[in-house]
Amino acid sequence: MNRIHHESAKAAPDVGTRALLRLAGPIFVAQLAVMGLAVIDTIMAGRLSANDLAAVSVGSNIYVSVYIAFMGILQALTPIAGHHYGAGRYREIGADLIQAFWLILFLTIIGVGLLTWHEPWLRLADASPEVSEKASRYLDAIAFGLPASLGTRAFNAMNSAVARPKVTMSIQIVALLSKVPLNLLFMYGFDLGGPGCGVASAVIAYTTFFLSFAVWRFDPGFARYRSNGSRRIDWSRQRELLRLGLPSGGSLLIEVTSFTFMAIFIARLGAETLASHQIVANLISVLFMLPMALGVATGVLVAQSLGADAPLTARSAAYRGFRTAAVGGACGVLLLWLVRNEIVHAYTTNPDVATIALRLLAVACVFHAFDVFQGVAGFVLRGYKVATLPMVIHGVSLWGIGLGGGYLLAFVYAPAWVQGNGASGALSFWLAATVGLAVTAFGLSALALRIANQHVREAKSAA
Repeated sequence: MNRIHHESAKAAPDVGTRALLRLAGPIFVAQLAVMGLAVIDTIMAGRLSANDLAAVSVGSNIYVSVYIAFMGILQALTPIAGHHYGAGRYREIGADLIQAFWLILFLTIIGVGLLTWHEPWLRLADASPEVSEKASRYLDAIAFGLPASLGTRAFNAMNSAVARPKVTMSIQIVALLSKVPLNLLFMYGFDLGGPGCGVASAVIAYTTFFLSFAVWRFDPGFARYRSNGSRRIDWSRQRELLRLGLPSGGSLLIEVTSFTFMAIFIARLGAETLASHQIVANLISVLFMLPMALGVATGVLVAQSLGADAPLTARSAAYRGFRTAAVGGACGVLLLWLVRNEIVHAYTTNPDVATIALRLLAVACVFHAFDVFQGVAGFVLRGYKVATLPMVIHGVSLWGIGLGGGYLLAFVYAPAWVQGNGASGALSFWLAATVGLAVTAFGLSALALRIANQHVREAKSAA
C-alpha cells in the first residue's frame, strides 16, 4: 500500500494547533517554573548587594555551561522515546531510560569535577576577590545537586516523549514554590548570602528527582513503559543515545556558553554592568520559554509521527510549530517592551544598573526575534534525529560571529564609543550576539525544512 496514503492506518498523532498547545502548555509552565528559580535567585541576590548578584551570576553561568551540555546529551531520550511511542514499542522506552541513568553516572563524575575545580573559570571571569570567593562557595554547593538535576532531566525528557508533560509541570511548580523559603533559610537563616542560593538549588534538585522517580515507579499510567529487561549497560543503546546526544549536547553547550561566556567577559567591565546584563539575560531567557516549549512539543510530534511512518504528518507538525512560535514570540516581545521600566526596576534598586539594563533590552528584543526560530528549528531537527550539522552551524554562528565578534568589539578593536565605557562594552556583546543568532536562525530553519521535505520525497519514491 502507498506509504503516504497509509499514514492514517499507522495511527499518526494529531498534530493540529490544539494538540500542539495541549502538549506545549504544560511544558511552557514547567520551563517557566525552572526559569523562575533563576529569576528568584537574581532578585534576592540583587537585593543583598551588587557583589552577591555578580557572584550568583558568575557561579550560575559556570554551572549552566556544564549542566546544559550534559542535559543536551540526555535530551536525546526525547526523540528516541518519541519514535518508540509512535511505533507502539512502549517497553523500549523504559529500557532506554535505564541506559540514560547509566550515562548520568559517568556524566556526574565529570561534571562535579569541572564545577568544584572552579579556579580556571574564575580567572577567566577576572572578577573581584569578593565576587570570586562568593562564586566559589556557590559552585561547591550547587555541584552537589548535579546528579539529581540530571536524573530529573531524564525523567522530564521521557515525560514529554510519551505526552505526559503535566507530570513535569506539577513537580516543577513544587520546586518553584519552595525556592523563596529555602533561599531565605540559607541566605539569611544560615547567613550564607548569595551562595545560599546554590545550597537551596541543590536541595530542590534532590526533591524534584525523588518526586519524579516516585511518579515513574507508582503511577499506573507509566506501567506499560517500565522495562522488565536487563538493568546492565547496553552498549548498542548507549551508542544510539550518544550518536544523537553528543552533537545535541554540543549544540546546547555552544548556544548556552555563547551566552554564559558573555557574562564572564562582561564581568571584566564591572559589577554594575554585569548586574544589568544578568537582568536582561534573565528576561530574555524567560521570554524564550514559550518558543522553547513549542519547540519541544513540535519535536515530540515530529518524532511520534516518524515512528508511526507518517512523514507528511511530521512535516505538518514542523510547519505548525514555526507558525505558532512566531506569533507567540511576537506577543512576548511586545508585552516586555510595554512594561520594561516596571520589570527592570523590580529587579534592582540601583539606578545605574537599571539605566544600563534598559539600553541592553532594546537590542535583546531583536535578539529574541531570531531566538524564536532557531529554537524551534533545533527541536524539529532533533525530532528527525539530525544533530551534527546543527552543531556546526551553532559553533560558527554563535561562537565565531556572536561571542568572538563581541569580544573583538569590546576589548580588542573597540571603537571610540566603547572604550572605557562598561555599558557600551556590554552592548557590543549583545549586538554581535544578535547577528550571530540571526545567521543561526536562518541556517537551522532552512535545514529543518529541507530535511522535512526530503523525508516526504523519500516516502513517495518508496511507495
